Amino acid sequence: MSEDTAASAFDVIVVGGSYAGMSAALQLARARRRVLVVDAGRRRNRFADTSHGFLGQDGVAPDVIASVGKAQLLSYPSVTWVEGTARHASRVDDGFEVHLEAGDRHIGKRLILAVGVTDELPPIEGLPERWGRHVFHCPYCHGYELDGGRIGVLGVSAMSMHHALMLPDWGATTLFLNAAFEPTAEDLRALNDRGVVLERSRVVRLSGDATVELADGRHLAMDGLFTLSRTDIASPVAAQLGCAFEEGPMGPFIRNDGVKQTSVEGVFACGDAARMAGSVAFAVGDGALAGVSAHRSLMFGLQG
Repeated sequence: MSEDTAASAFDVIVVGGSYAGMSAALQLARARRRVLVVDAGRRRNRFADTSHGFLGQDGVAPDVIASVGKAQLLSYPSVTWVEGTARHASRVDDGFEVHLEAGDRHIGKRLILAVGVTDELPPIEGLPERWGRHVFHCPYCHGYELDGGRIGVLGVSAMSMHHALMLPDWGATTLFLNAAFEPTAEDLRALNDRGVVLERSRVVRLSGDATVELADGRHLAMDGLFTLSRTDIASPVAAQLGCAFEEGPMGPFIRNDGVKQTSVEGVFACGDAARMAGSVAFAVGDGALAGVSAHRSLMFGLQG
């Protein structure tokens, strides 16, 4: 593609081709707008065997949901899909210019950032290989499948109290403090009221499916474990464009308003990178709103 063709090719560039990005692109495709989707191919839930909580797709494998969505999206002739990583984005006279790692250059009148986040996991031996299969972060996504069994919460900070107080609705819950924080007297009363067992011995490693090995030599078998990861925006392009960020309880996210407009006019954001916490269902809804909002801005101009 020549530079002149690239400069006039797209109404909207969507950076990120997971659930939020595809949902945004679908709205624009159905409005017969020219859309480029740039996808690095690293969905956040790629470690999970099944996805839950998304109406019509409950219990379906994440790669199946994604592949069906991509096939449906690419049935629209105005959609172009590029596999690659967006390395730089900036404002130009015609809108926004996006440079890919492979050297390609594209220009769109609007940008939608669906770049996702990366998870920094607690430094516990055996945890990374169990992430998404026996160790989770979202009770609504994975709690039901534990069938009311034994649930562990691996403490990482005082925010782990939120997990510990939620999870008794899904099974008998044990909070492994692991010296991450010290519960207040009020916290202890709340844990007791919810029937949460408190374990203070340090966590040495995870083994089996979800067995917690403690420093005092005990091995406590759980049916599943929950913990909080530290998240970070998975792409530098929002910062390059000057988008404002907010600090959430698990990490930064791109500030946006009620229609997914960021602090930079013409740039919209959706999905996990644009909210405090997410799921497939939230991402799809977020993306749909971002796509509609970007289209409305093309028709009626940007609303300050």
